Amino acid sequence: MLHLVFCWHFHQPDYRDADGIYQLPWTYLHAVKDYADMAAHLEAVPELHCVVNFVPTLTAQLLDYQQQFETGRLRDPLLRNLIADDLHALPARQKRQLIEQCFKVNHATMLEPFPAYKRLYSLWKTVDSSGETDDESGLAYLSEQYLADLVTWYHLVWTGETLRRAHPDLLALIHQAELFTPQDRRYLFDLFGEVIIGLLPRYRQMAERGQIELSATPHSHPILPLLIDFHAAREVHPALDLPQARAYPGGESRARVHIDAAMNSHLAEFGQRPVGLWPAEGGVSDAAIRLFSQAGIKWAASGEGVLRHSLAAQHIDLTHKSAWGFTPYKLPNADTALFFRDDHLSDLIGFEYKNWHGRDASRHFLHALEEVRKHAPDSNPVVSIILDGENAWEYFPFNGFYFLSDLFTELVEQTAIRSTTFSEYLEMFPQSYAPLPHLIAGSWVYGDFCTWMGDPAKNRGWDWLVAAKHAYDFAIDGLPVSQQVNAEALLKSCESSDWFWWFGDYNPADAVISFDRVYRQKLKRLYETLGVVPPDYLDKPLCQMRTDGHGAAEAGGVMRRGGA
Repeated sequence: MLHLVFCWHFHQPDYRDADGIYQLPWTYLHAVKDYADMAAHLEAVPELHCVVNFVPTLTAQLLDYQQQFETGRLRDPLLRNLIADDLHALPARQKRQLIEQCFKVNHATMLEPFPAYKRLYSLWKTVDSSGETDDESGLAYLSEQYLADLVTWYHLVWTGETLRRAHPDLLALIHQAELFTPQDRRYLFDLFGEVIIGLLPRYRQMAERGQIELSATPHSHPILPLLIDFHAAREVHPALDLPQARAYPGGESRARVHIDAAMNSHLAEFGQRPVGLWPAEGGVSDAAIRLFSQAGIKWAASGEGVLRHSLAAQHIDLTHKSAWGFTPYKLPNADTALFFRDDHLSDLIGFEYKNWHGRDASRHFLHALEEVRKHAPDSNPVVSIILDGENAWEYFPFNGFYFLSDLFTELVEQTAIRSTTFSEYLEMFPQSYAPLPHLIAGSWVYGDFCTWMGDPAKNRGWDWLVAAKHAYDFAIDGLPVSQQVNAEALLKSCESSDWFWWFGDYNPADAVISFDRVYRQKLKRLYETLGVVPPDYLDKPLCQMRTDGHGAAEAGGVMRRGGA
């Protein structure tokens, strides 16, 4: 019997500014397209077990959107524009921002299949032929109806395939294709609200009936090993450039803050503390695992590269993965069991199967699992499939509907492969783990931390964060309690890994610019909340984008492969 654990990681950084206004709309768009689709696929096959990992910053934003729909007080500009009475009255700058946002999709699967939407894009490219962002002359040629059709189409293509199949009126709008009315847009708005309000309860119900295990990530998705010790980045690359600051002040205590906040948030939303954690980006070190063990965490997971580096340091022969790749591990004096992602199988789903017919991909994956089962040792082998739970699907036709439907249905019919969860596996086989003397610190991306540290822009981002933390430590005790609470929330958000992921000029320029701007806004507001004048450098971009050498990142930069 091969034990199979799917762990779907649901995450969005906190896109809100200090006034609660959303700077980017990805939370609610992915909720309606991807989180709702995954819920429907799991509900359709209740015999399939898996882990679903909710990052607290995502959960908090989903609850905030729920409140927006329930009260009508909208704090997301794009959502407001969906039901705005007079889009043509928008100032030119906001109009351009709306148009540019409404074409931020994977064109091959979300624009090209819809001729009417594609025509709107062609019209925009025609009137905006100057290519200058400060030339607004072309906007005058775009009517109120153009803007209404555009914002409607953008929300239509961000609906999940299961949602379309369950709502004939939604399909009717897609077939209508143009001349959308205010009533059409209000219907779409109400449908988004219905989906988002019902989303977390659907996952809670699946957890309560034992189909899924809900796990968490330290609160704002920080790279804990780097908070604890910048030198963790040098365990794989001894010559890696570090930030000038060399250390994050009070890093271990900040790591504890994120762990405790995640435990409390999970308890408040799901009724119990999480048993396991997917650390942000699978980032682990000996020090981080000790903190997990002290917090009562029964399992954590990371990437195959971390395990490879750690075993190689013990002079273990890595020739045959079957000898070491399909068992959990434990460090000395730690109670937290460690599971490691199978990079090959996870990356098949994340990057390869998007170009396959859904049923062919499903059968190929089942065959790959059967090959693992044949060669795995007899001692309760477990294979961990861990990947991004939202970004992969927009690169699949029909949002991955046929692949996921076929895979889940066929998996539960297998007699030699059993879907399970990490906690269930440990309950069944409490002694089924191997000792690991030492972890070589790293993440699921190549087994190192180079995605978040080492690049000049990334290191500059850390130095700016360290400076803000020094200001925080100096000022926090003298503030009123309400300001202390706000400053703490802002600091946690600034400590997120997401900003550092995008820093550097090898990613698509528009994404880098967006995340650079949001990060600097958060740092500025942190200083202001502390009663400290923000440094002048926060008014200028952190990333110095070149005119070449960026923009070719696979999957738009939102995902990476586990191995090079």
